[in-house]
Amino acid sequence: MTMVDMSNSKLAVVILNWNGIKDTEKCIDSLLGQSVDVDIIVVDNGSKDNSVEIIERRYGEKVTILKQAKNLGVAGGMNVGAKYALNNNYRYFALLNNDAVADKDWAEGLINETKNAQVGIATSLLLNATGEKIDTTGEQYSIWGLPFPRGRNQKTEKAPASELVFGATGGASLYKTEVISDIGLFDEDLSAYYEDTDMCFRAQMAGWKIAYTNKAIAYHKQGESSKKIPGFTIYQNFKNLPLVLLKNVPISLLIQVGIRFYFAYALMFFNAIAKGRGKFAIKGAFMSFILGFKKLGERWGIQKRKRVSTKYIKSMLWKDLPPDQTGLRKLRKFFTGKG
Repeated sequence: MTMVDMSNSKLAVVILNWNGIKDTEKCIDSLLGQSVDVDIIVVDNGSKDNSVEIIERRYGEKVTILKQAKNLGVAGGMNVGAKYALNNNYRYFALLNNDAVADKDWAEGLINETKNAQVGIATSLLLNATGEKIDTTGEQYSIWGLPFPRGRNQKTEKAPASELVFGATGGASLYKTEVISDIGLFDEDLSAYYEDTDMCFRAQMAGWKIAYTNKAIAYHKQGESSKKIPGFTIYQNFKNLPLVLLKNVPISLLIQVGIRFYFAYALMFFNAIAKGRGKFAIKGAFMSFILGFKKLGERWGIQKRKRVSTKYIKSMLWKDLPPDQTGLRKLRKFFTGKG
């Protein structure tokens, strides 16, 4: 790998831990072997197990632990790490899921991708735990208002070369602290799921570029966190998806994207009910409605800071349904003949 000048590359890597010490230890170990110096910051999100004691005993001063009295959610925990990086004058902070492990050149690869001053966020080639398939090569946002991970479940050899993308996964990405100073922290009302999409949408609107690199590789145990709380994923999806759209989509795109989105949202809602998951979907949709009034106020500030054209934002959107929306594709084909 071609080295960049690391003299001004002070990097804090933030790991969010919640009762997940076995995974967190493997994650920390992978960061101790990085090809560039990184400071490891563990945000313990109110764990009730012995995570803190084990980390203190095993790693000592090699790891900084930021202990939280209660679970602040994913976005809240991320913000603890982001504030720490800002307050301690780090040039970069990175997020790595505690159930992920990083290749030794992971941090260096991400830093290399930010040489361009316009690039404010860099994201990894995130593979599944065995390395055989892709978890994500960055995030995409479709004209249906539905985000999705690029390349999910494709074979690793199909991973694309480094390129600019719409968004970065919160599970294994690097952020210039300058970006956070510019656009603000993660939205804690989103708590978990699409808080990274929201951050990247705001960054794009403010004129920052987001880069994916295949030179920074990490391995992720998919779905480990969501397994801990029944119905968590469904609730968060129905709560957060409308809020991301409401806050960020420019006004001239809002009607066309919104019509598609709420059609898809309604179908997903009734599908959740049909599969016996209705209470989580109803709770999520209701909370989204309540929070929507707050997000309308936040929308004004985001749109006011917009430094790029709507044409540019439109060019960055995925022009079709997300690849995993097989039900919607079948329905569209039935009515229009288009798959």
